[in-house]
Amino acid sequence: QLQLVESGGGLVQPGGSLRLSCEASGFSLDSYVIGWFRQAPGKEREGVSCISSSDGNTVYAGSVKGRFTISRDNAKNTVDLQMNSLKPEDTAEYFCAAVQGVYRLCMILPMEYDYWGQGTQVTVSS
Repeated sequence: QLQLVESGGGLVQPGGSLRLSCEASGFSLDSYVIGWFRQAPGKEREGVSCISSSDGNTVYAGSVKGRFTISRDNAKNTVDLQMNSLKPEDTAEYFCAAVQGVYRLCMILPMEYDYWGQGTQVTVSS
């Protein structure tokens, strides 16, 4: 059974950092496009970042570019999201998602993804 599990969320002060991890079980992430998404209360789910399978191409939402970094660790079967210079507006439930495709383009559109984790809460507050 394909399963994604996020970890690493928590409470952090503005300007702080967190590292989220998305771990897969039941399949190997190296042949999947992986995306990170977030959803704040009362708002739609929005794309944060994604990383392709074949060439490791990455895409970032404008609101996080330069502050967040997505990376793969195929040995650990994880995809991490390093979040620096966090702002209160980054507060949300963060989800990772996967769609199979070695040569598939990386897109931060929720409709493109087939498998989703349960989410991890990130709260940025003083």
